[in-house]
Amino acid sequence: MILNIFGQIFGFIGSLCLLLFGMNMLSDGIQKGAGRNLQKMLGKITGNRFAAVLTGIGVTAVIQSSGATTVMVVSFVNAEILTLTQAIGVIFGANIGTTVTAWIVSFFGFSFSISAAAIPLFGLGFILKYFKQFKIHNFADCFMGFALLFMGLGLLKDSLSLSPSSVAFLQKFDSIGVWGLLLGVFIGAFVTALIHSSSAMTAIVLTMAANGSLTWELSAAIVLGSNIGSTIDAVMSSFGATVNARRTALVHVGFNVAGTLIALLVFKPFLTLVDLIVPGEPFENITTHIAMLHTIFNLTTTLIFLPFVDQIAALATRIIKNDKSTENEHYKLPAILPYSHISADLYSFQIQKEISKMAVKVMEMFDSITNTLINSKNVEAENETVNQIENYIDEMSEAITGFLQKCSRLPTANSKDRQHFGRLIQITDNLENLSDECSSIMHTIGKFFSVYDETGKEVKPKRAKEISDYLEMVRLFYEQICIYLSTGISSEERMQAEVIEQEIDNKKRELRRLSRKRIENGGDVKAELNYIDLVRKIEKAGDCVFGIVQVS
Repeated sequence: MILNIFGQIFGFIGSLCLLLFGMNMLSDGIQKGAGRNLQKMLGKITGNRFAAVLTGIGVTAVIQSSGATTVMVVSFVNAEILTLTQAIGVIFGANIGTTVTAWIVSFFGFSFSISAAAIPLFGLGFILKYFKQFKIHNFADCFMGFALLFMGLGLLKDSLSLSPSSVAFLQKFDSIGVWGLLLGVFIGAFVTALIHSSSAMTAIVLTMAANGSLTWELSAAIVLGSNIGSTIDAVMSSFGATVNARRTALVHVGFNVAGTLIALLVFKPFLTLVDLIVPGEPFENITTHIAMLHTIFNLTTTLIFLPFVDQIAALATRIIKNDKSTENEHYKLPAILPYSHISADLYSFQIQKEISKMAVKVMEMFDSITNTLINSKNVEAENETVNQIENYIDEMSEAITGFLQKCSRLPTANSKDRQHFGRLIQITDNLENLSDECSSIMHTIGKFFSVYDETGKEVKPKRAKEISDYLEMVRLFYEQICIYLSTGISSEERMQAEVIEQEIDNKKRELRRLSRKRIENGGDVKAELNYIDLVRKIEKAGDCVFGIVQVS
């Protein structure tokens, strides 16, 4: 007896894990094959709330995971790619898109032999892995994931084939009225949060309802609760994120909780509406009833709240206020830590924006140096400013490089993704080296301006204009490279960059030659050595800029 109980428990756990693994593999496979396009869909959302909802529906229906979609949304808000109002629309759509899984399980899980379809699907997926030249091997996990999902569902049906006496306590939930419904909602929310998948929870409910273990009313309550539990991924991804990302997670939780409360207030009429739409009594085709309830619930709540997107965003802003204590001189990476079941492209999209910010910081260093050379005033103050920016860039480099290393180890990252992450690490390293050179240039400029005559009076250095013009060559070169970071670089532009880099080298040789002549003619040795050192460091900065071209 005890062995049978343990066997049934572990059978259920094993089949559930296989089901979850299949869902994750399915989601990973789709994201590997179409992830870049999915990111573009999310990244190009306009202020139109209806477009945002449709995008949320489409992305979630494709990747079969509302959790993955909401993590993407929180990440995009965190990286300032989406606004809070745009994110709200996508979240509404994600709740509708996740109902597709219930229909798949309802249609395919109980109408034919699942195992008969699972094995050929798995075989097809395994064979596709070897067709890399046709660029379809990334979809192999999609077919294998579907196969494992079906196999897990079949095993789940067998493990949940319980005798009426063993589940008699579940039938009593209806007899305790409202408390029974609330308990069902709690069970749905708790188990969904535990397994991180409302789709898997819905599959369990459909299986148990089909076996007669759950009544129509209790099944409906558990499905409603699973919508609350599905917010766990958004909440977890918002930990340590920006204020707007936390607001997005709050909206997701609030929306799902409010929708569930509304459904509970009109629970009986709601079930009657579903019964009117779906032909037949609930016990005759209960899986279709549950799938329809899931769809109508999410559609209705979206229609109710969609007109109030701006008001919802304003309320979230009032609840979670801006944290001024975080606005300090230290860098904090505004990107969600790698989530194993999200397309690697998502992180590339965020990090490229951070690298662009890093490039802007380096440009600020160039501007500060140029200002010092032109005005020859406040050298110490400008030097302090440059040093602060350089320390900030060091923090950026450390955070971005560490994050990219984690991204390259993601299971969703293919060889092309890893190569791309490697290039981004090299670009980050070159930018950090360039910031070091700028700081060194600024330090040498301080010595260049500290020239005194025999009486101890400070003398304005000669040839500051030459240094300023030479620095401007490098600065303009860097400015052009920053454009390439955003738009990409063509082979023609790469050749042009080589020409500019050669011109910078030639200019260095010319300036050093002229300085040596001045020393030979009795010029100030200390001043000329500072001059040569400054020219050398500016040329080295040009090498760092060209290094970015080489790895782009």
